[in-house]
Amino acid sequence: MDPGRHACMPIYLLEWTISASSPWQSQQQTDHTPIVDPSKACRIYISSRPGPAGHAPRSAIAMARQQLQVLSALDTAKTQWYHFTAIVIAGMGFFTDAYDLFCISLVTKLLGRIYYYREGSSDPGSLPPHVAAAVNGVAFCGTLSGQLFFGWLGDKMGRKRVYGMTLMCMVACSLASGLSLGGSPAAVMATLCFFRFWLGFGIGGDYPLSATIMSEYANKKTRGAFIAAVFAMQGFGILTGGVVTLAVSAAFRGAFPSPAYQEDHAASTPAQADYVWRLILMFGAIPALLTYYWRMKMPETARYTALVAKDAKKAADDMAKVLKIPTSGAAASDAAAPSSGGASSDQFGLLSSQFLHRHGLHLLGTTTCWFLLDIAFYSQNLFQKDIFSAIHWIPKARTMSALEEVYRIARAQTLIALCGTVPGYWFTVALIDVMGRFKIQMMGFAMMAAFMLGLAVPYRHWTTPGNHAGFVVMYAFTFFFANFGPNSTTFIVPAEIFPARLRSTCHGISAAAGKAGAIVGSFGFLYAAQNQDAAKADHGYPAGIGVRNSLFVLAACNVLGLVCTCFVPESKGKSLEELSGEDGGGKAAGDDGARTMPV
Repeated sequence: MDPGRHACMPIYLLEWTISASSPWQSQQQTDHTPIVDPSKACRIYISSRPGPAGHAPRSAIAMARQQLQVLSALDTAKTQWYHFTAIVIAGMGFFTDAYDLFCISLVTKLLGRIYYYREGSSDPGSLPPHVAAAVNGVAFCGTLSGQLFFGWLGDKMGRKRVYGMTLMCMVACSLASGLSLGGSPAAVMATLCFFRFWLGFGIGGDYPLSATIMSEYANKKTRGAFIAAVFAMQGFGILTGGVVTLAVSAAFRGAFPSPAYQEDHAASTPAQADYVWRLILMFGAIPALLTYYWRMKMPETARYTALVAKDAKKAADDMAKVLKIPTSGAAASDAAAPSSGGASSDQFGLLSSQFLHRHGLHLLGTTTCWFLLDIAFYSQNLFQKDIFSAIHWIPKARTMSALEEVYRIARAQTLIALCGTVPGYWFTVALIDVMGRFKIQMMGFAMMAAFMLGLAVPYRHWTTPGNHAGFVVMYAFTFFFANFGPNSTTFIVPAEIFPARLRSTCHGISAAAGKAGAIVGSFGFLYAAQNQDAAKADHGYPAGIGVRNSLFVLAACNVLGLVCTCFVPESKGKSLEELSGEDGGGKAAGDDGARTMPV
């Protein structure tokens, strides 16, 4: 054999597809275009044990077939007990997340009475504007940072290895928040804000990891319901926050009776009230601690192991430990095999032009929708106690003791959670794989805008005696359609439409955009919702635009969210690989279903 002769021979590329029935099927290109650069030709993989002439190496096909079998088995697997176990394990993280994020709004009035008492004032003490903004919003700043960091880390190190870190961070900081100490009110608040930032950091990691883990475990027919069920635990977290606050405040009211503020300024806030807010914040560590062991027992997701770590055999072994799925002879029609390292064009990064072309609009849609939704959603939660006061559902602060005020605020939030928040989540669980993500999100944004306008336009009517119940019903419906709508779908879709190696990162970016919206809501609307008459605004706050005009602004945010939903694709009933283009077919993959592989 003449080496020189063969070094200069043109080498032809072959296109090949894998079939479960015949792994050696191939199809040559019709034009037989040669590679003219011999130096590049020398880099083409040459197997020492080639198959039939002109076919792909046996090792590449074997790996791809293994990936095909694992992903196909996951997509077609029947719902099993472990699916529900995974929902509970991941969902308890969200239970804790919601409890920790929302319980602070129940105790801010109490913190003001305890640490910012103004002797001789006709009204109880309240947190100064900058302190209130920090206490309410600092956890969201930590959450935003955690979503970006742990989202990226989940793609680099694997979902399982990072999952335990977030939980222990939440446990430690929940306990530390309740132990916040200092020699002055400012020192106590600074310590509380420090620990709540890091609490938020751990909570932030739970968003991309829980969503990604659940999406990669689930089959394609019920994936939406499974991810929604994880997120629905947030409703129970909000509800539990209200129930725990009711129980603690009622117990202390019974043990330490105190008069209303207008009757005795100092005695209206007993010294023991300082324990109330600490116990409420520390309770959040309990559910997180209970699920730590089970999180550590979860195997890495098969999709990460097969598509990112490139170990299809380990992926099959891990899944066989927890799911009864056949991985031999899986139907090739259910999922196409991703390339096993041959097509470098499919290994594009987040900042590449390929990602921008394939998923740029998708990422724009998920981030903007979540941002706009959270402006409306979190601002409602954070100033709902002010709405209840405005409609006289909660009496003036001076007519209550400190513990009675906490009790009444918790009772109002619990009722809203029970009637509007929790049902909305479970309507999504029941219908998301029937209606689809796109329709539910469009409907949710539209109905939220309609109900907020329904509250804002006749606002004076709702605040007159005799009409308060109608206001509360309308307000509850805005929460219902937030949760049976974009609050659920903005969490679900980013876990489905991006490639496995970028899935956690992109979900983290989308969630971080949402928390940026929550920061706008929590900081901005503390000021915006103030009365337009400066004399009637809360102590230390300038005049705002009022609750009515704030509702108009939030309705506008929902209308914009409706428009941005058009950038987000429907993912109902499709495999993750089909949605992300990792199946080698469809528009996202940029070809006609065949892979160009080296021979």
